Amino acid sequence: MTAPRIALREIALYERPVAFVRPFRFGAVTVNAAPQAFVCVVIELEGKGVFTGASAELMVPKWFDKRPHLAIADTVDELRRSLAIARDLYLAHTGFHTAFDFHAACIGDQLKACAEADIPPLAAAFGPAEIDKAICDALLRALDLNFFDGMAANVAGLDARLAPDVASDDVTAFLAGRTPLGRVALRHTVGLDDAIDGQGGVADANENSGARYFKLKMNGDPEADAARLTKIGNALATLPYDYKLSLDANEQYADLSALGALVDRLDHDAALKPIASKLLYIEQPMPRDITRASPLGALSKRNFIIDEADDSWDAFPAAKALGYRGISSKSCKGFYKSIVNAARAAKWSEGGNAYFITGEDLTCQAGLGVQQDLALGALIGVTHAERNGHHYVDGFGTAPVAEAEAFLEAHPDLYRRDGDVIRLRIHDGDLLTGSLTSAGFASGAHPDWAALSPLARPTTKMLLEN
Repeated sequence: MTAPRIALREIALYERPVAFVRPFRFGAVTVNAAPQAFVCVVIELEGKGVFTGASAELMVPKWFDKRPHLAIADTVDELRRSLAIARDLYLAHTGFHTAFDFHAACIGDQLKACAEADIPPLAAAFGPAEIDKAICDALLRALDLNFFDGMAANVAGLDARLAPDVASDDVTAFLAGRTPLGRVALRHTVGLDDAIDGQGGVADANENSGARYFKLKMNGDPEADAARLTKIGNALATLPYDYKLSLDANEQYADLSALGALVDRLDHDAALKPIASKLLYIEQPMPRDITRASPLGALSKRNFIIDEADDSWDAFPAAKALGYRGISSKSCKGFYKSIVNAARAAKWSEGGNAYFITGEDLTCQAGLGVQQDLALGALIGVTHAERNGHHYVDGFGTAPVAEAEAFLEAHPDLYRRDGDVIRLRIHDGDLLTGSLTSAGFASGAHPDWAALSPLARPTTKMLLEN
């Protein structure tokens, strides 16, 4: 079908505080709370009227921008600025266009404007990513299509204009051939401050939700990481079922030498066998700038993926040339790019070497965040995904009771009632996608907009500096 054309009529930005029930430590930062951003978009579908769409994403501090001189609040303000800049650019793109036209027309100016404000590309992409999701939600509601059917028909008009290494026909064929997954296995994240042994430890079913996949955070010190991984491996070995795992350094390994020391331990240290024998891949070990200048060489015999280094449309081909086999999908980095990266991996794998895309969720929260990212993964074939939002936040957090009830009613296979709290429903370690087939982008409910606060203005300090 020819992609329908839409015009943007309104983009409203909101936020809500989210407190964690336990600290989440990754890399060099510990997070105890973070605001969640919400986007409400009003579109006009050519010839059919006006429709509303929504998206949501946690504004996690010190992940998009880890520069040590920045305070935690500064890195959250960058994301607010990214959203505000993107809103103005998208609304300035007047007239009727396809949904993807807006992203393609604005992403270059977005990166330029953010660079002038000293906002790095990964944070710059946050604003367009959230607005694109809300536009997609509105478009699908206007067409009375669910996300899977709508994307199979490519109603967004996604093409390869931003990825010249791919043919547009390859993207269209990839989408048309998708069979969405009915269930996606949960990958349980073990933060650097999380308990390892005994009650509340990694093998405690009450703690890991029965997960068969685990993601283990590392701090960049080969010896300390090896010792901690040995303890975790011994704990996981007590599970009454098989398991697989990934390692995530969040850019903490200084260089190839330090990374090589860790891999050497994985290859030769018998105490690490419970880890090494179950290891699927190692995620973003080195800082993004060092990553781009450091071919993996002999280390590429193991599977490595990029995550924080995925800050542009050409990041995956560049990483492939360095010896990386995979890349993360996160809707906060842009769902269009995730789809194209999945199409790339499928095409490249036809050559004999296996390339892949993974699901790393950046603590997606109950409601729009987790549902839209889960649907994206189910569409592109991510069979297991990091899902730690439910682990660090108490259900729907500070959302009004009526809002949580609306999501429970619309998605009874995804949520359950636990006393007075509505939580994620996990089925034998899996999340089900059956209820994500209502019209729109994977959601049969929207937030209570009246209960949200307008997106906060960045601090005076940041406004003065930029």
